[in-house]
Amino acid sequence: MTMFWLITVLLVLAAILIFVLPMYLGKEQDDDASRDELNKAFFKDRMTELESESSEGLVSNTDELKVELQQSLLDDVPANAKQQASHVSPMMLIPGLIVLVAVCYGMYMKVGSLDKVQKWQDTIDRLPELTQRLMKSDDEPLTDQEMSDLSLALRTQMQSRPDDATGWLFLGRIGMANRDADTAQSALEKAYRLDPNNPDVLLSYGQALLMIGDPAQSDNARQLLRQVIRIDHTNLQAMSLLAFDAFEKGEFEHAVAYWSMMKRLIGEDDSRNEMLDRSIERAKAQMKTAGNTADSVSVKVSLAPSVAVPEQGIVIISVHSADGAPMPVAAKRLPLSAFPLELTLTDGDSMIPERPMTSLKEMTIKARIDTDGNVMTKKGDWYGESKVVPLGGDAQIVIAEQY
Repeated sequence: MTMFWLITVLLVLAAILIFVLPMYLGKEQDDDASRDELNKAFFKDRMTELESESSEGLVSNTDELKVELQQSLLDDVPANAKQQASHVSPMMLIPGLIVLVAVCYGMYMKVGSLDKVQKWQDTIDRLPELTQRLMKSDDEPLTDQEMSDLSLALRTQMQSRPDDATGWLFLGRIGMANRDADTAQSALEKAYRLDPNNPDVLLSYGQALLMIGDPAQSDNARQLLRQVIRIDHTNLQAMSLLAFDAFEKGEFEHAVAYWSMMKRLIGEDDSRNEMLDRSIERAKAQMKTAGNTADSVSVKVSLAPSVAVPEQGIVIISVHSADGAPMPVAAKRLPLSAFPLELTLTDGDSMIPERPMTSLKEMTIKARIDTDGNVMTKKGDWYGESKVVPLGGDAQIVIAEQY
């Protein structure tokens, strides 16, 4: 901030010079020029009158009058130009200078967002502290605001370190933690260009592209994650991301293959085996029911023209009993992409095994665009609901309302 205030002082001094110099230089030059032009005009007019009066015989001493006129013109020329400039007293300038400085700093305080600039600088100064706390998040987790501050401070720092792949990787991961898809994608893309063979960069960049949910980017994400596995055959995180992606696309055989590979790598005594077994069973159940319309519901989701689609988010499809119970029986999360969406819901999407979707003979299907990733908050989300449809039927949903 010291440099900032120094620059403002220099700018104000420049404004003071612009204000003061004309008082000493411009006034003198303008007054002298105006007086000289006026005397010349008067002299020419009088000389013309004398010649006219002489030709008419009204005056006889024309030469003497011309000499007197010339002498009076010379007498009117200032002997010392500096004497005229001395009429500008420094005391006359002081009120104007005070007003000038007050207006400059007063306007900046009013419209210059000084509080935001100060907060920005304070956030930059806190970067080491926030980074250290993030590394020890188990002791004192960072709040959402502190995570945003950390992202701002690091983004500012990276402007002076554009070739630091590790810094861009760190910023991209913070962007993902903040669900800031634009920051995550931009930072990780820079990290990838700087270090394209780093498994950590490939993994994070692929995860960010999957999070965005753009089909065109999803293919690139899968290639990046497969490249991670080619470099590191035991990378469980890359396998997990590919497995869930395959499951969401309906490629259940690929999902089972990835999850089975993960089971072999972690060993039988690992606590994660139970979760993997449930995932594999769910994928196999989907494989059995795929194409069996008697045990599924086809859903088509479209948008009303008035809906403003957010830049990022997910689509949550939920199945409810026909009596309107708020608790869903089955649900499915989809990335936010082009509409209309077409999908099939089966028992594999059931919330609890004890109450599969096929236990309902009739149901209503709801669709909601979730923007913050928290299924408990709905304010501002767009949603739509189908009519009551039977098991094996087709549900048409138009998203048109907003909470």
